Amino acid sequence: MSLYIEAETEVSFSFDWEKLAEEVINFSIEHEEFPYEAEVNLTLTDNKGIHEINKTYREIDRPTDVLSFPMLSYAKAGDFSKLEEDYDDNFNPDTGEIMLGDIIISVDKVRDQAESYGHSEKREFAFLIVHSMLHLFGYDHMTPEEAAVMESKQNGILNKMNILR
Repeated sequence: MSLYIEAETEVSFSFDWEKLAEEVINFSIEHEEFPYEAEVNLTLTDNKGIHEINKTYREIDRPTDVLSFPMLSYAKAGDFSKLEEDYDDNFNPDTGEIMLGDIIISVDKVRDQAESYGHSEKREFAFLIVHSMLHLFGYDHMTPEEAAVMESKQNGILNKMNILR
């Protein structure tokens, strides 16, 4: 797995956030039984930066905690059986890895939400990555049924990693 990280703002968490990001992404890939070597881009920004991206790409004029930009299309969330059919579009020709997509996290929101939810910044950071990885696998939370599936998967991954509230 290749993880490309860009920090557009100062990241001063009390934990090794780069190591945690790699562990959570790898664990999510294994948990979902994703059958390919993967490439993920992770950008850490501040509220101003994520606000601009949210406004530009989603036409929502406010900051958010995390944005996910999947590179793949799925007939059904978590169904990876058809990905090779679009080999030229889905795989990086230089590495042979499938390009899952981009995760953008607001460091400001990690801090604020950890405090307001009463858990650690480490837990909030890991949660946002898991949440985003599930989006990169085609999951969503637009309906109550989709939200229930996604929430169950998020909790399962974080519990198995022993990253608790």
